[in-house]
Amino acid sequence: MSFGNYTYCTGFPRAYCHSVRTREQLRDMRVHIIPALQDNYMYLLVDEASNEAAVVDPVEPEKVLSVVDKEQVKLTGVLTTHHHLDHSGGNAKIVTMVPDLLVYGNDDRIAAQNRCVKHQDKFQVGKLSVTALSTPCHTSGHICYYVESEDRTSRVVFTGDTLFVGGCGRFFEGTAQQMFHALCEVLAGLPADTQVYCGHEYTVKNLLYASHVEPASEAVRSKLEWAKDRRSNNEPTIPSTISEERSFNPFMRVSDKCVQQHCNTTDPLVAMAYLRNEKDNFKYPNL
Repeated sequence: MSFGNYTYCTGFPRAYCHSVRTREQLRDMRVHIIPALQDNYMYLLVDEASNEAAVVDPVEPEKVLSVVDKEQVKLTGVLTTHHHLDHSGGNAKIVTMVPDLLVYGNDDRIAAQNRCVKHQDKFQVGKLSVTALSTPCHTSGHICYYVESEDRTSRVVFTGDTLFVGGCGRFFEGTAQQMFHALCEVLAGLPADTQVYCGHEYTVKNLLYASHVEPASEAVRSKLEWAKDRRSNNEPTIPSTISEERSFNPFMRVSDKCVQQHCNTTDPLVAMAYLRNEKDNFKYPNL
């Protein structure tokens, strides 16, 4: 079934397309990883204390609501990272299926948005605290959502198409300076153990490029082998952590000497632009 330039996966046992559906359990919250389309991820965030839930980028609402029903949680919100249809394309439908949903975002192009959030705006999902982080570049209105438990012992961030495992989004509506700020200042400034839930399953390709940038990196090598093993079983490579990303993601390492040497510069902004252009034209080995 087609959807704009994207394709829904249908049928069983491949009902969840590219990956099996999994759940990450933290102390005060859980995150259901729900594959969609060809390589997207949707996420159901559940507050354990109240059983209240929010969904991130529900492009295929039926899949999300099947998990909501199975888990017997109360869905109250939609966290939209950006307006691209493979992320916001299910908003208009899900609000007709679940009454009174709060639809968060920061772009007039986001369907059904009724709560516009700006950088550092805060709101609750049950007892969980959610902070909107403005990260324009991939799109001008891109928002990441940082979530903390009430006692601040559990924390996750939903990064959409700004930060991927081992990579970052293309600069469709922004600059290298904006992506540097988003990755190396805003997101890198989060606690090191923050779990990262990104918008696509791009990990293997991202790490193949990272190994081109830093061929001697043990962090890249070991993560790539791990990711290949996961993907051989259709298992997600999500989540990573902020600490991990700072160890192997070249786009978060543009101030590192090894990455700068690869880019033939000592300027991290020049390095950021160089990496993005090189990766956009990178010839991947056969997977």
